[in-house]
Amino acid sequence: MKSLFLFILIGFCCSVTFAQDKPAYKIFDSEGREVKYEKMISAAEKADVIFFGEQHNDPISHWLELQVFKSLFEKDKSVALAMEMFEADDQIVLNEYINGVIEEKHLLSEAKMWANYKTDYKPLVEFAKANKLKVIASNIPRRYANLVYRKGIVALDSLTGSKQWFAPLPIMVDLELPGYKSMISSMGSHGTTGSAENMAKSQAVKDATMAYFILKNKKGKVYHVNGAYHSQNGEGIIWYLKKSEPGLKTATIHVTEQDQLTSLNAENKKLADFIIIVPTDMTKTY
Repeated sequence: MKSLFLFILIGFCCSVTFAQDKPAYKIFDSEGREVKYEKMISAAEKADVIFFGEQHNDPISHWLELQVFKSLFEKDKSVALAMEMFEADDQIVLNEYINGVIEEKHLLSEAKMWANYKTDYKPLVEFAKANKLKVIASNIPRRYANLVYRKGIVALDSLTGSKQWFAPLPIMVDLELPGYKSMISSMGSHGTTGSAENMAKSQAVKDATMAYFILKNKKGKVYHVNGAYHSQNGEGIIWYLKKSEPGLKTATIHVTEQDQLTSLNAENKKLADFIIIVPTDMTKTY
């Protein structure tokens, strides 16, 4: 009897402890089944290009994308890192830093760095540098994305001497893709139809350019870090990749917020191969 009572007491204590647990994140597959980190990595390492769709101001995103990078490196010592956070015309400066030609102060002053670089992206770059891995500056220079927003995609035709910094023209844009269509719809009350469409086109030009520089620099496996919007639902960058190389194997990881972490909300299913949920009240990096 004493043993039975002790067993029940231990079970009760364990259940209370579990109920009070406060996980920082949970991982689910596209159907909403909870999975372990190891299963996600096992699937990712089979792909040619792996996408980590982050929330830019979420510390869990940044910590996990570094862990994924390290895990991929354990399996493939030549995996390249590609980043939305670096613009294509900063590639030479980035190369010089990675190769030890210039100091960090020169990288910080001469490349167009995001304000949260030191806290959120520096660990990725430093890991690549320490292990002599290629880092690809995949994004279009923001001045050209802004040009598309202001004057339309045809404005890119007028540029001379700078077309090497974005995907080759003409860039096909399908505004019927759900992601772009949703963007246009959400902007409807904040501007003209033209400006809403140009905003979607400027995003598409970013997606096309990131896909272009991934393929241009791809020698083996590529790990691409980007805002979650650019790779969710197999659209964005992935849509352009598959247009160029239909047989390319991709794996997608997507981070989003939820009030509860016990299960994956219906609207978050199928956003990616793996969906990582973090609490909505998670501390933000900016």
